[in-house]
Amino acid sequence: MKPCQGPDRATRKPAYVMPRNAVDTHAHVFGPAARFPFSPERSYTPEDCTLEQYVELLDTLGIDRGVIVHGGAHGTDNAATLDALDRLGGRIRAILVTPPGMPLAERQALHDRGVRGYRMSTVVSGGVGFDALEALADEAKQLGWHLLLHFHASSELVDVADRLRALPCDYVLDHLARIRADEGVDSPAFKTVLDLLATGRCWVKLASLYRLSSEPYPHRDMLPLIHAVMAARPDRMIWGTNWPHPIHVGPMPNDGDIVDLIPLWAPDPAMQHRMLVANPSRLYGFDF
Repeated sequence: MKPCQGPDRATRKPAYVMPRNAVDTHAHVFGPAARFPFSPERSYTPEDCTLEQYVELLDTLGIDRGVIVHGGAHGTDNAATLDALDRLGGRIRAILVTPPGMPLAERQALHDRGVRGYRMSTVVSGGVGFDALEALADEAKQLGWHLLLHFHASSELVDVADRLRALPCDYVLDHLARIRADEGVDSPAFKTVLDLLATGRCWVKLASLYRLSSEPYPHRDMLPLIHAVMAARPDRMIWGTNWPHPIHVGPMPNDGDIVDLIPLWAPDPAMQHRMLVANPSRLYGFDF
């Protein structure tokens, strides 16, 4: 339950101008703890990072839409995430952390509120692990949802790849499946990513990549991995800020700087539009 540092709250307005209907596909809201207590089984304790603060961030960055990924500090109590979803209406979608077994009628009601999937993690405690993979995949398929897979290390992707190939629903590899720059494009994990992308059910989320780099900003050692996945499946790439950057060790990135990496990652405006607008709008059910 160690405390983790909060975000850089002096968000710099980026030089890069987001296209209309851009989607930040990865952010968390925490608390306020007085209203939404943290889980006693959590592995970290964040600062309050509220919906109002997230909306201010989106407005500063020029991002029209967002996706709240339920944060591990709240365990399987999704109240804070659902509250954010209800208050922002059509501007955001949500990914929940919940074990399998919820009745279809309840899941349909959540879909109508804007929920689009489940997250599983080997990183944080108190949530849902990969023992629930197949059961949650069956539930996700019923409503056209997807699974968000949060690995602690890239080797875990290799271990679970055969199970992923058999899933009946789409799934997203969170944070580029935690493949570090020093592993490279010839690593078993990256070759597994390319193989899974070829199935048509796999997506890759480009978020929190500063954690995977061995170099300071702008983390150019990540570019071979980024450009290779974009070349392989430009229709399966999505992007996110990872605000408020929970359990990050080291200098806290400014989200304006993160946005300004976009033209470095994707110099082609058409690819930028795919990654920021078309692809996430299709995955999360936004009009565009």
